[in-house]
Amino acid sequence: MRKIILLLVTLSLYAPAMAQSKWKLIAEEDQIRIYSSAVPDSKIKAIKVDCIVDASVAEMTALILDVEAGTEWVYKTKSCKLVKKVSPTDLYYHSEISLPWPLDNRDFVAHLVARRDPATGVVTVDGPVVSGMVPEKRNVVRVMDSKGRWVLTPLAGKTKIEYMLHTDPGGYLPAWAVNAFAAEGPMETFKSMKQQLKLPKYRNASLTFIAN
Repeated sequence: MRKIILLLVTLSLYAPAMAQSKWKLIAEEDQIRIYSSAVPDSKIKAIKVDCIVDASVAEMTALILDVEAGTEWVYKTKSCKLVKKVSPTDLYYHSEISLPWPLDNRDFVAHLVARRDPATGVVTVDGPVVSGMVPEKRNVVRVMDSKGRWVLTPLAGKTKIEYMLHTDPGGYLPAWAVNAFAAEGPMETFKSMKQQLKLPKYRNASLTFIAN
């Protein structure tokens, strides 16, 4: 059961934003801090992750928008496919998360949009789940409720990351069990993310809407 919960709390790494005021620190490791907060009208808590990475905002944004590489660093991602590219900073993708038997895998379709504040240089990346676009598969539960946001703040060549998420994995799973292990999936994902950022394809990335 512990491993099952760990997989489910990683489901919406790209998903769209919520604001919480009473965050409680629940885990800290490798300069990665994870908080939880109650959400009105939901038994599942929201999660916030913050850390500082040795990469520019452009490099970090390039990693997030490289959705098909999600299988390399987002915990237990079975597949991650680009569905539609509206622009370099506006795209749709489909992802499936592997769960151990007897649970069904989960999948979702998300709409990723990145924006930069010209005054502060802060980049936000939202990715609400959307319906349709990809047919649902037998024995795979489609995630229909997922909210989260990346906020990337430039810090002298580094980037301060704040990531928030609240997701309902759908199907049967006790809310207390999801909340009990909510820190582990994001922690493993962010550790892998730091390693992924070292790859040559992200180093010195330049995005047209972001000033390096």
